[in-house]
Amino acid sequence: QVQLVESGGGLVQAGGSLRLSCAASGSIFSIAVMGWYRQAPGKQRELVARIARGGIENYADSVKGRFTISRDNAKNTVYQQMNSLKPEDTAVYYCNVNGVAAPTYKFDDYWGQGTQVTVSS
Repeated sequence: QVQLVESGGGLVQAGGSLRLSCAASGSIFSIAVMGWYRQAPGKQRELVARIARGGIENYADSVKGRFTISRDNAKNTVYQQMNSLKPEDTAVYYCNVNGVAAPTYKFDDYWGQGTQVTVSS
């Protein structure tokens, strides 16, 4: 079994900052890509940012220059620093990990339970 534990969501005023964390544990032993997605009410889930094991980062255009993703490979943990938050950033944020785990021993996607981020105007 693979567990993803997220933390760091909450309520913040526009212009404020939050830092999300997601730690992967359990039977996972090789993680390729770690990332964050979000889903706002009535909208589809969308990619926010992702980072490969070697450090290559990708960002949605809407968050470039405001969000920074990073990872600690030794801790199987991914972080997302979110600055200059806007009301339109309000959503449930989901951690995503693509890695190899028992019992399949192939690359699969795993998801966290989601953490709410609310930005007030």
